[in-house]
Amino acid sequence: MPEVQDIFAVFGDEYRNRHKLSLEQHKAMNAIMNCRTGRLGGHLDMCPECGHTKPSYNSCRNRHCPKCQTLAKEKWIDNQKYDLLNVGYFHVVFTVPDILNEVILFNQEKLYNLLFRSVAETLQELSSDQKYLNATIGFTSVLHTWGQNLCYHPHIHCIVPSGGLTKDLKWRPSRKKFFLPVKVLSRKFRGKFLALLKELELDIASDLMDSAYRKEWVVYCKPPFKTSACVVEYLGRYTHRVAISNNRILKFEGGMVSFKWRDYKDNSRWKVMTVTAEEFIRRFLLHILPTRFMKIRHYGLLGNRNKTKKLNLCKKLTNTVLHVKEKASSLDLIRKILGRDICRCPACGAERTIRYPLLC
Repeated sequence: MPEVQDIFAVFGDEYRNRHKLSLEQHKAMNAIMNCRTGRLGGHLDMCPECGHTKPSYNSCRNRHCPKCQTLAKEKWIDNQKYDLLNVGYFHVVFTVPDILNEVILFNQEKLYNLLFRSVAETLQELSSDQKYLNATIGFTSVLHTWGQNLCYHPHIHCIVPSGGLTKDLKWRPSRKKFFLPVKVLSRKFRGKFLALLKELELDIASDLMDSAYRKEWVVYCKPPFKTSACVVEYLGRYTHRVAISNNRILKFEGGMVSFKWRDYKDNSRWKVMTVTAEEFIRRFLLHILPTRFMKIRHYGLLGNRNKTKKLNLCKKLTNTVLHVKEKASSLDLIRKILGRDICRCPACGAERTIRYPLLC
């Protein structure tokens, strides 16, 4: 099956010659083009029993590479599962109207940070209000910048527990439906974002700001997860996702790329979109994040300040089993991902293979 790497290999240099790219975009393209090839070096696994040999090339480990996210995702999930409480969790999504897309795209680091701040303050202020939960919550936020068709669509996914810690240190459960009305969330979020945007004093037309104020901003909440295991699985799907996975690319020939996408406006039906390789690369590069930008952030009870103490208290109050934190090895996680032991010879099944550096 064709991959993003194949498209970059054939049309990447031509695209770079015709378009001005940022340093981050250049680095991401190079990493993806070189991933698991001889250009990054590797090693040779040899079985001492039967002599079977197999070369393996190094991964680029770039966070935008479709090939390199599985192990990173499993490591992150393995670390986060100890922070889950024995309560339901909600999935809340905050979306910015598309009339602001161009402003955000040309001021990415500032406005992505502003987006995180607006979402966090909206959730924290409303949840601490006496009209609603009147408690402190903890939640994880993840930035995505794409829609299913790879177009620019910045939004934030939040995983929020159904309850919070009161001032007198008791656990207050929320309603079965999300404890904050979606319309209240939407308008608070809109006001927060636009007020903070004004403070940045960017060169934004006043009529654009007026249009943004008049629009109803989209915030929606999905039903709560049934178990903490479902939360872990769901987090894994969202935290380390890249703009498009290789398994969605169906065809690459004649300078055209066909990929499948889910049309949420048409009952979530799967459809096929075909674009030129140049357009595919353009859309993919829209989602390269600024260097060292943190796209996963924790707030409230999950924030760094006194996190362990607060979480241990919440676990006791919610009857959550306290597990001793044990870090799984990379080898164990690879076994889980592949469903087999990579230390065993694939030819004869011997338990040990010898690894030699591969000079490329």
